[in-house]
Amino acid sequence: MSDKDLFGRRVLAIVTNYGVEQDELVVPVDHLREGGAEVDVAAVTDDPIQTLVGDKDPGKSVDPTTTLADVDASAYDLLLVPGGTLNADSLRLDGDAVGIVNAFASSGRPVAAICHGPWMLVEAGIVDGRRLTSYASLASDVRNAGGSWVDETVVRDDSGSPVLITSRTPKDLDAFLGEVDRELAGT
Repeated sequence: MSDKDLFGRRVLAIVTNYGVEQDELVVPVDHLREGGAEVDVAAVTDDPIQTLVGDKDPGKSVDPTTTLADVDASAYDLLLVPGGTLNADSLRLDGDAVGIVNAFASSGRPVAAICHGPWMLVEAGIVDGRRLTSYASLASDVRNAGGSWVDETVVRDDSGSPVLITSRTPKDLDAFLGEVDRELAGT
């Protein structure tokens, strides 16, 4: 990908300040920025985000660029929802975060979620009738919310609005980011 492919595109990543899986935040943010996209990372507070590796070991500290409460969701082209069990479980209880997902859904802008991130899609009520993947432990949650869960590297569901792009684990990041790139580039 050239450094201009995503120029002018804006992406919002939403997380809590503790527990996001390091590679599910850092790798996509770096990748998208290198591709020319402007990426904001919104957290609950403006304190540093402590990432984790494998849900247990301390990872990199990341500075948020904004807070969930201060986000203008209409200013972005795509929403990125990283996982991490602790992050996703706490994030789905945050009204601002759920509101952001609903704002993207109601306006038809794409949402990309990986690993435990699809819990946000369940919480926001946007998986009914949709096909998606996630970390395997979320399969029942997705099905109970009316979605069709599949065990695939990456799933793009454009059968409704918004387009949903989902993946299972950090091992799927290449396929996940490839699909995110295609969506942002409009190809």
